[in-house]
Amino acid sequence: MSVRLWCLRHAESENVVTRTSGAVPHAELTPRGRDQAAEAGRRLRGAGITHVYASSAVRAATTAEIVAGTLGLTTTLLPELAEVGLGRAEGSQDAGVRARTAEVLRAWVVDGALDEAVADGEDGHAVTGRVAAALAGIAARHDGGVVAVVGHVASLTAGLAVLCGLGGLGGRVWGAPLPHAEPFAVEGDGTAWHCGSWPAECLM
Repeated sequence: MSVRLWCLRHAESENVVTRTSGAVPHAELTPRGRDQAAEAGRRLRGAGITHVYASSAVRAATTAEIVAGTLGLTTTLLPELAEVGLGRAEGSQDAGVRARTAEVLRAWVVDGALDEAVADGEDGHAVTGRVAAALAGIAARHDGGVVAVVGHVASLTAGLAVLCGLGGLGGRVWGAPLPHAEPFAVEGDGTAWHCGSWPAECLM
C-alpha cells in the first residue's frame, strides 16, 4: 500500500492577517488567499490527483474547494486535520500567546517534546496522533493513488515532523515555516512516510 500526498497549508486567511492564534475554525480566506488557492490548483494540474482532502476549518475547506474546482474534483473534510487547539487561549491576539505557541511548536518539531501545550490546549501527542490517523485513513482509501491534502501550518508541521522524522533536521525545518498554498509531496503507506522536500527549504 502506498500513496502520494500533495500537502499544502491553506491559502492566506483573515486570522493570519489579524494575527489571531488558535484553530479559529470560521476564519475566511482573504482575496489574496483565493488567488493563491487558484494558483495552487493550476500548479497541481497533471499531478494525477484524484481527490482533495482538507481540514474542516473554513479557510482550509475553501482552499480545497478552489483547488478541487480547478482540477474538476470533489473534496472530503477531515476534522482530524484541524489546526492546534489552544484551550482558553483560543482566538487570542496577544503577542505573548503567539510567542508561547511558537515555543511549543518548536519543542514538538525540533526537540520531540510532545508533552508541551499552550495553556490548557492540545499537547503534541494529541495533535500528531490525530494527523497521523487522518493520513493513515487517506492511505488506506487511495492505495497506489495521488491526492491533495490541505491543512494548517502548526498541525501539519507537527504531524509530519513525527511521521517523516523532520525533527532531526532541527532548525532547517523550523526556520522555514510552510508558506500559504504551496504544494509539496509526501509519500508513504499509512505507517512509514517520507517527505523529500519542504517548501522554501530543500531537505537534501
